[in-house]
Amino acid sequence: MARDLHDIISDRREGLFDPPFQREGSDDAFLQLVIQPIYSVMQKEAARSKRGTVSHSKWRNYDDLNEYFWSKKCFKKLGWPMDEAADFFAETTRTKNETEQHDHAIRRRRASKTNFVEVRTFLHLFRSFDRMWAFFILSFQAMVIIAWSPSGTLSSIFEADVFRNVSTIFITAAFLNFLQAMLEIILNWKAWKSLECSQRIRCLLKFVVAIAWLIILPITYSSSIQNPTGLVKFFSSWIRNVQSESIYNFAVALYMLPNILSALFFIFLPIRGILERSNSRIIRFFLWWTQPKLYVARGMYEDICSLLKYTTFWILLLICKLAFSFYVEISPLVEPTRIIMSLERPPYEWHEFFPNLQHNLGVVTTVWAPIVMVYFMDTQIWYAIFSTICGGVNGAFSRLGEIRTLGMLRSRFEAIPRAFAKKLVPYHGSHFKREEEDKTPPFDKFADIWNAFINSLREEDLLSNREKNLLIVPSSGGETSVFQWPPFLLASKIPIALDMAKSVKKKDEELMKRIKQDPYTEYAVIECYETLLDILYSIIVEQSDKKVVDRIRESIKDSMERKSLVKEFRLDELPQLSAKFDKLLTLLKDYDENDPVKKNTQIANLLQDIMEIITQDIMKDGQGILKDEGQKQLFANLNLNSLRHVAWREKCIRLQLLLTTKESAIYVPTNLEARRRITFFANSLFMKMPRAPPVRSMMSFSVLTPYFKEEVLFSPEDLDRPNEDGISILFYLRKIYPDEFRNFLERIHFKPRDEDHLKERMKEICYWASYRGQTLTRTVRGMMYYRRALEIQCLQDTIDPAKFGRDRSIESYQELQSGSEMAQDIADIKFTYVVSCQVYGMQKTSKDEKDKSCYLNILNLMITNPSLRVAYIDEVEAPTGNGTTEKTYYSVLVKGGEKYDEEIYRIKLPGKPTDIGEGKPENQNHAIIFTRGEALQAIDMNQDNYIEEAFKMRNVLAEFESRKYGKRKPTILGLREHIFTGSVSSLAWFMSNQETSFVTIGQRVLANPLKVRFHYGHPDIFDRLFHITRGGISKASKTINLSEDIFSGFNSTMRGGNVTHHEYMQVGKGRDVGMNQISSFEAKVANGNGEQTLSRDIYRLGRRFDFYRMLSFYFTTVGFYFSSMVTVLTVYVFLYGRLYLVMSGLEKSILMDPRNQQNVKALENAMASQSIFQLGLLLVLPMVMEVGLEKGFRTALGEFVIMQLQLASVFFTFQLGTKTHYYGRTILHGGAKYRPTGRGFVVYHAKFAENYRMYSRSHFVKGLELLILLVVYLVYGSSYRSSNLYLFVTCSMWFLVASWLFAPFIFNPSCFEWQKTVDDWTDWRKWMGNRGGIGMSVEQSWEAWWISEQDHLRKTSIRALLLEIIISLRFLIYQYGIVYHLNIAVARHNRSIMVYAVSWVVMLLVLVVLKMVSIGRQKFGTDLQLMFRILKGLLFLGFVSVMAVLFVVLNLTISDVFASILGFLPTGWCILLIGQACSPLLRRTMLWDSIMELGRSYENIMGLILFLPIGFLSWFPFVSEFQTRLLFNQAFSRGLQISRILAGEKNIGEFSDFE
Repeated sequence: MARDLHDIISDRREGLFDPPFQREGSDDAFLQLVIQPIYSVMQKEAARSKRGTVSHSKWRNYDDLNEYFWSKKCFKKLGWPMDEAADFFAETTRTKNETEQHDHAIRRRRASKTNFVEVRTFLHLFRSFDRMWAFFILSFQAMVIIAWSPSGTLSSIFEADVFRNVSTIFITAAFLNFLQAMLEIILNWKAWKSLECSQRIRCLLKFVVAIAWLIILPITYSSSIQNPTGLVKFFSSWIRNVQSESIYNFAVALYMLPNILSALFFIFLPIRGILERSNSRIIRFFLWWTQPKLYVARGMYEDICSLLKYTTFWILLLICKLAFSFYVEISPLVEPTRIIMSLERPPYEWHEFFPNLQHNLGVVTTVWAPIVMVYFMDTQIWYAIFSTICGGVNGAFSRLGEIRTLGMLRSRFEAIPRAFAKKLVPYHGSHFKREEEDKTPPFDKFADIWNAFINSLREEDLLSNREKNLLIVPSSGGETSVFQWPPFLLASKIPIALDMAKSVKKKDEELMKRIKQDPYTEYAVIECYETLLDILYSIIVEQSDKKVVDRIRESIKDSMERKSLVKEFRLDELPQLSAKFDKLLTLLKDYDENDPVKKNTQIANLLQDIMEIITQDIMKDGQGILKDEGQKQLFANLNLNSLRHVAWREKCIRLQLLLTTKESAIYVPTNLEARRRITFFANSLFMKMPRAPPVRSMMSFSVLTPYFKEEVLFSPEDLDRPNEDGISILFYLRKIYPDEFRNFLERIHFKPRDEDHLKERMKEICYWASYRGQTLTRTVRGMMYYRRALEIQCLQDTIDPAKFGRDRSIESYQELQSGSEMAQDIADIKFTYVVSCQVYGMQKTSKDEKDKSCYLNILNLMITNPSLRVAYIDEVEAPTGNGTTEKTYYSVLVKGGEKYDEEIYRIKLPGKPTDIGEGKPENQNHAIIFTRGEALQAIDMNQDNYIEEAFKMRNVLAEFESRKYGKRKPTILGLREHIFTGSVSSLAWFMSNQETSFVTIGQRVLANPLKVRFHYGHPDIFDRLFHITRGGISKASKTINLSEDIFSGFNSTMRGGNVTHHEYMQVGKGRDVGMNQISSFEAKVANGNGEQTLSRDIYRLGRRFDFYRMLSFYFTTVGFYFSSMVTVLTVYVFLYGRLYLVMSGLEKSILMDPRNQQNVKALENAMASQSIFQLGLLLVLPMVMEVGLEKGFRTALGEFVIMQLQLASVFFTFQLGTKTHYYGRTILHGGAKYRPTGRGFVVYHAKFAENYRMYSRSHFVKGLELLILLVVYLVYGSSYRSSNLYLFVTCSMWFLVASWLFAPFIFNPSCFEWQKTVDDWTDWRKWMGNRGGIGMSVEQSWEAWWISEQDHLRKTSIRALLLEIIISLRFLIYQYGIVYHLNIAVARHNRSIMVYAVSWVVMLLVLVVLKMVSIGRQKFGTDLQLMFRILKGLLFLGFVSVMAVLFVVLNLTISDVFASILGFLPTGWCILLIGQACSPLLRRTMLWDSIMELGRSYENIMGLILFLPIGFLSWFPFVSEFQTRLLFNQAFSRGLQISRILAGEKNIGEFSDFE
């Protein structure tokens, strides 16, 4: 296209333009000839994926098809017109070749994967981050060698032998390099055809060179060893004529040469960046070996300053990590390891398969394995510590939290208008004028913005009318010599000043000194005095009356000039005068035009009384003022026309507040959300941000929100519908937000008598409730604040501040906006809001009441908000040429009309977008064409916005053009979020704190200094033009792009973008608030990270970032989840190692050996070596730092203590299990999917069966396995081990087990109420007893759920199934170890393998008996009941007989029985797991029913074990009360009656306040 355009322009002759092409075909020719064929390929590939369940290597995703066009060869392959026979269009199934003469079908060659294959294996982590793993492995090897040296100190590396041994790390490096080269070929094999020839040669050469170094380095090293033996001696004989060490050193130097060159380029980054971005063939040839020629991920280097910052960060971190590993983890194990290796082979207590293993290597491996895993995991812990410190320092320098309380706000409020002028007021005119504006800030503009903010808080019912009046800045009234600060600053100042005046008897200087101590007291006195005069002059008509006021004013002025005010006035009478003025202001404020005579008389009388008090009581020489006026009645004629104006009444209200408010307004506002927003807005004005440009000059922007079927607006039925506990949403909201509901009723001037009376205003109540939920209505209201803010700012820009008077009403801007079409037009040009309602067209035609309601509510939103646009996918039945119809799809944009929507654009699509990609990203992708402007903000359905933050949008957009970024202008601007769902429950509070710490301190560190912030979801702002020309803002491939948000950040970075983070602006965000909702969200994120691990984006960024930036990238993305998994695996490795030591008797023989008594302490420490860290608990560190920054460290400490008392550690440890399970399962088997979380109000009781279904495989099974391990370790090691040692070793593991088994029940409301427990047990038994899985949902039948839980095994690879089977074999060790510890075996000292064989005979007999019972139930259970009873009786008698013989003849004991159960249960579970893995084979045999019944038995046992503690605790009523307090402490602190809410009691006296 570009070439054609060039040809057209270059061939154009003057006066003649004849285009070299002719238009042919229909209007949609390009769609049909170009787009449609490509879409068809994508659709077929997506269908081939079977909704993402098929291996990624078997189908091409978006990236494969996109990268197919990165090569010029694609045009030769496709041709023009495009050749349907090209491999790109090849069918994925067998087709008949029409050109073939034979009838048999042949397979057409299909295009392969392009450049990369997403294979399900953990090896991707090594392949993508091989430099990091090589660094840690080589460091570990070197530290072990140094610690093993005679001195064991770091200085020993300078010894020749130690240094020579340390140099073996290069041999290890060669092996790792070989592994990397081999993985490049194996994992990318299915994309081999798509690679250019030069890339194939490169991969093969790298593999050959890696093999060569793997041979050369060991051989040359062997020559340097004195007195070699074995294989080393064999290799040494090859090169014995060469000098011993020189050749190895030379080989190492040669091997390290590429790394040395890379390090030099790292120092001179600008040169490397230029080279990598160059397209010169010479430079590309030289770079051919180091990197493939790709369109993306070239030259991703930051400036020198950024490089130094994140390099310093990681150097310090790695020094601390390696020092800790050497001195705490490795060195203490060296001496115990030497002792263990020097011991003779101890006697085994079981049949040992490797009895001649030298140096007790089994024990050594068991001791070192957990430490090795901790070594590779604890970098994540050090990152948490360093990022917390760095984020805290960074936040402090950013001036976060400088204004965090109302007291701080009051003390800094005087500086806020000046800060406002510097940040939110654009420059006007010359440089001199700019300096004048900075010196004299425009108080009027500040007042209007501040008032719009306060009015918005009132509209949102966060303030009462009184609080609004106290916070408002008057934009009306007469001219005063001081700025009229909000009354909440001046409250109680006048009563205090009156008290000061009463106490001062001698000098004016003393009175003035006292008043001026507090500037706000001085402001209040001056304002009251001048406002009172202004009011008096405005209502007085007669000159004689004015003369009286003039004489009093002149007397006061003269006294003040002579400093004789205290002497000439009785100031102790001022309170009497203040009371009279209060009455006067009340009359003026409530003036009734219907009865003017009575009011005039009252006002005149009050004015006469006031004048008498002033002249007679207060002024010592004022008696003659009234006498001089004669007998004429004063104030008989008054002008009260001013009272009709709202602004004048506002002046009276403000003055009355100043005069009468005696209590301090330090607690105004009382609403916590209003306080937070006011303090954050004030604080943000002092933070660094670009100065706002004029609205005309600002970047235009759009906001895009994807919507599917979420709640739009609560209907009256939704609000009044009770749940199973009898609680309605409306009732719950009224209890959670009681103050806001009172403010709402005050705003609509409604005083309800009872529930029925309340229904009269249900329409307004529906909106009030919807604004407190996570609804589309709330999101639209928040985003439309942008338009309102732009209108206000546009009006301010067009009005000269010098001419901008303050004699208008509070609602002045509403009046000006309605009359100013220009401001509205400019706002519409600069701002567009598009909601992509994917199914709006379907809802429009649907007959379902819910869908119809959603359609009408969305339509109402469009009509109410003229700037709102809705995009949707329209499905139309269109006729074809052959007389049939087919579905045609369009992207449609509509707006609100008078009554219905009006279509603006309609764009024909090649097909249904969601057929080729994930729903949410495709929903955004199809609508992005309808957005306008240079910037695009992505806003999710659960977000909110605030008008005070909307005022700062100009500043944020100015970041795109800021000079401080140099050439690397930002492409994504990250904003902080406020989680507004934190007050619902303790769980919501935990989740809110966790999310808040991530979106603040977490992303702050990612952006600066680490430079690895990406896009983690909304509300980031994109450079729209940059992204729509580089792949959009959402990757949409099925499954692999489940976490579509972060891939846009990856894409932006790889294509030369720059992602920044800004905390002076925030957007509201809702989060999941229930345990099951939160777990579903965590599972979704873990699934997404599992898919990310396999992706080409992670691979390219991991390979192409420099080393330190790559470390940042790893530990802040997939590395966090892998480290979480390693944390859990460390517990498994440790406990299974202890199980091996205990059951084999090695631990006992080593610790009890008399030769080792002097070293018992060291040996015990070695046996107890484990990580005392719980990665889940470290999430609290950033929280504490961020809360400390923004609320104060005393508050942070208090919140930390409260969180621990509310079992936050249990919650985070439980979520650690969620992350581990879903991350590991996704990489091994797939199964990642979008999990809807609901985002509703969750104060309901989840049934036991529901919790069991959700957490059985992820937590309960693993928790019970660890429980059995701990019990076995406790029982069989207690005879020789101190209890203190056992507790020290396993305390954190017991905590982990308790968290995984019981957290879902602890955080489940009403879980310990007796009636709920009974109902749960009944429901559980019914669910377990329902048979028949076909056609039944997982909620109805255990069989259906059990079969669905194996979906991932049916769709996984053979390799993964084999791994599952191998891992399952671990359960056999219990039986193997325990049978040799039974009294039967111990008494006979039998260690033969036959003991184990006999145990299997017993196991098989038990299974046969169970099978016989199952068959008997099927065969005889119905028709031959007697035969079935006889069979059971015979089996029972046989069982009793066998047990009697065992007890009497073989000395079987009760403990043996329990031990056998403990040993055989894991074996049965192993058989069950293997049977599930082999289900495709077993389903066709009779064994499958047995496997299913075995599974049912185990599920019953596990359910019973979990249910017994719940049932026992439910007996005690106080447990339920304690749990309620635990879950809803936040609500209790606000005085809520949660226990009654849960009980559904509605008559709590809430309407008494309105009586």
